[in-house]
Amino acid sequence: MKICITGGAGFLGLHLATFLSKKGHDLILVDVAPFHTKEYPKPCRYIQADIRNARIMQEVLQTRDVVIHAAAALPLWKKEDVFDINVKGTKQLLNASLHNRVKQFIFVSSTAVYGIPKKHPIVEDDPLQGVGPYGESKIRAEKLCSQFRKKGLIVTVVRPKTFIGSHRLGVFEILFDWIKDGKKIPMIGSGNNRYQLLDVDDLVEAIYLLITAKNKKKVNTVFNVASESFGTVRTDLDGLFAYAHSSSKILPTQAFLVKKTLWFLEKINLSPLYQWVYDTADKDSYVSIDRLIETLSWHPKYSNTQALIKAYRWYEKHYREIKSSPAGITHTSGWKQGALSLVKKFM
Repeated sequence: MKICITGGAGFLGLHLATFLSKKGHDLILVDVAPFHTKEYPKPCRYIQADIRNARIMQEVLQTRDVVIHAAAALPLWKKEDVFDINVKGTKQLLNASLHNRVKQFIFVSSTAVYGIPKKHPIVEDDPLQGVGPYGESKIRAEKLCSQFRKKGLIVTVVRPKTFIGSHRLGVFEILFDWIKDGKKIPMIGSGNNRYQLLDVDDLVEAIYLLITAKNKKKVNTVFNVASESFGTVRTDLDGLFAYAHSSSKILPTQAFLVKKTLWFLEKINLSPLYQWVYDTADKDSYVSIDRLIETLSWHPKYSNTQALIKAYRWYEKHYREIKSSPAGITHTSGWKQGALSLVKKFM
């Protein structure tokens, strides 16, 4: 198949390109950011462009069978950029896909669209209520997907839980940094809540099965994607501490006070965490993946703890390189710890 991957220079884009290239697919990667081509398979073609550029997107998709739309402005970005890229950019791609008769459009959404739910597990038909610009923008983009589905475009929406793996830094680089240094890990709350994650390799395999499904009517809908085996935040992290031979341990805190503090620090740009992360950190957060299992006979290979260990193992291997690189605001760069760097000294 001839596939276009938007957000190709990002964390998920790299893993998708590596997997799909091995399967023999013809890939065009699109991203506004520069590509580190040495990390990618040789057959890939690269286009450095903004997905909001209608002319370029029309040209790119003339030869494509499938679009995997993984490009997104992330929660730490400016509010106006989040909405413009995540909503306007998605609409441009949907228009170009419909015009060029693309066979299938995969939109990578997020379980952030569920906000802070009152019931678990969360199923795909539960109410959507995003927290902050990122969650809200994903909901708007999903509504566009629904509109284009009615126009005849096959649109598969995937809602992955937070996914991790090699090259994933961002907020996890902060966690791994503290674990490597044997620091206590302050929890928002007790850490006894169940919080589901996802290994990026499991996500990539699920997307591959969705684009190769013979019955497109069955995948012309929305799917949660997440790990199948997970415990509490405390038990999953204890497994990582043991692997890392770290003296780190969980330090429970008063959730209400910590959230209020993080909210204030976020407003003055001194917190590396955004609202949806700290608002849900002390809550149960897990989704049902029954629809995906029933449709594709797919099961994730990795548990929460296994996914964390895989990501940490890569972090250790590339520790010097990571620490010598400048901080950024994407998932493939380390984030500034802000006020947390001061807190770390006392842990």
